[in-house]
Amino acid sequence: MNEGQIRQVIIDILERIAPDEDLSELDDAVPFREQMELDSMDFLDIVMELRKQYRIQIPEEDYEHLVTMNSTVTYLTPLLKDVESPA
Repeated sequence: MNEGQIRQVIIDILERIAPDEDLSELDDAVPFREQMELDSMDFLDIVMELRKQYRIQIPEEDYEHLVTMNSTVTYLTPLLKDVESPA
């Protein structure tokens, strides 16, 4: 997957976790929690969805890399580079 595809995967996960949020104005450089009503359980849901869908393990010490869309995509790019894009 490329960065654009990974960004869309994250958007899709966020839409499932927070269906009432308007993600059209999401700023990729601003922390998710400053833009959305996400609590720690929602954040863990993101991590669990990535694990379930793509079989990637994200250690707790790496959660700091999942703060913004930009940092999340940067962190996931090497982990998902060989994964086929979802249809």
